[in-house]
Amino acid sequence: MDDFIPFMAIATLFIGLPWIIFHYITKWKTMGTITTEDEDLLEELYSMARRLDDRMDTVERIIRADNPDWRPDRLTSAADQDDPALDTVERLLQERNR
Repeated sequence: MDDFIPFMAIATLFIGLPWIIFHYITKWKTMGTITTEDEDLLEELYSMARRLDDRMDTVERIIRADNPDWRPDRLTSAADQDDPALDTVERLLQERNR
């Protein structure tokens, strides 16, 4: 029994502890990446946002036709925005579709 305790301590230090560390390192690395399902969801949300933006443009054109002095409170197109995130999303979607 006296030989069993040091053996378990050594086994725990050299087998158990590295196994736990490498297990959580692997979990950490896999959680940092985006999955295919997440990419599909982002693409769907992006296309939905584009469709809603087109609808808002249509509504604003109708209102502007009825009232020429009316001005929208939002930016009217992506060209008016200096948003690098939007450009990044568009570039990633174009690369994915190639």
